[in-house]
Amino acid sequence: MAEAVVESGRLDQLRRRLPLWLALGAAVALAVGVLGDAPKVGAALAGFRWQLLPIVLGLTLLNYGIRFVKWQLYLRLIGAPAVPRDESALIFFSGLSMTMTPGKVGEWLKSYLLLRRWGVPLGTSAPIILAERLTDGVAMLLLALGGLLAYGVGRELVGLIALGALVFVVLTQLPAVRDGLLGLAERLPFARERVHHLRDFLESARRLFSPPALLLAVLMGLVSWGGECVAFYFVLTGLGVPESSELLLQAAFILATSSLVGSVSMLPGGLAVAEGSIAGMLLFLRVTGEPAVAAAATLLIRFCTLWFGVGVGVVALILLGRRPQP
Repeated sequence: MAEAVVESGRLDQLRRRLPLWLALGAAVALAVGVLGDAPKVGAALAGFRWQLLPIVLGLTLLNYGIRFVKWQLYLRLIGAPAVPRDESALIFFSGLSMTMTPGKVGEWLKSYLLLRRWGVPLGTSAPIILAERLTDGVAMLLLALGGLLAYGVGRELVGLIALGALVFVVLTQLPAVRDGLLGLAERLPFARERVHHLRDFLESARRLFSPPALLLAVLMGLVSWGGECVAFYFVLTGLGVPESSELLLQAAFILATSSLVGSVSMLPGGLAVAEGSIAGMLLFLRVTGEPAVAAAATLLIRFCTLWFGVGVGVVALILLGRRPQP
């Protein structure tokens, strides 16, 4: 119960700050429009083939759907109780409401909801959030690989991210590391009473990052995030960029790399960093030579991914709040 009270307080803090982050997002969108020359950006948006919007949003929903399947897989791996599928879906999608938090820390909401509604200890479920972020990151690296080889942009940063992910995964599979951490915690007065949380955390991490589970999750990430890359391709073609296989490669490279850079920045939703990366790379790679088109493409893809996801998450959180306690 004390654990739930502490997490509830943290959640309330995140909720109070959410309007500020949303205002920041609106300011970034305005800045993108202004820098791209607002009248020209408006004209580019007006000329967009809006019949493609349902396809773009559908591919975003495909991403969310596959990630939900991965969430279900992870719940089984950690030995969570049999949460009804509709309830599990609301918990998962509620996490999207907290995408606009620094480093997406608000997605720990899912662990809090599992604790409050189903009694799953935070130490047991928390590694799921880490596993989601890591496997999504690896999938993004693979999606960006073609562009990295072709253009040689951002190799050092991407290599550093990949090395960090590899080290983390290896450490979770070494019994000596787990035993050492538990032994250290038992000797520290302030950590001794919480050793069971650490033990649960390490055991869940061992299961989630085992080679078979890791491979399956990364493959699912390739399909889910690949859908959003295709969505970005449709955004670009809808703005008049000629269709080609090279454009699809560029769309995957730009969206995947900008998402990684935005995540590493730890800013809410990767704001400003992701937008700057998308628009900048569109111009640098000469996908378009018009800043207004680059700005319009940035605004559209961020609306159809980041902001659409936040909206879906808010609806899910409201619906979950109306359900009786199990």
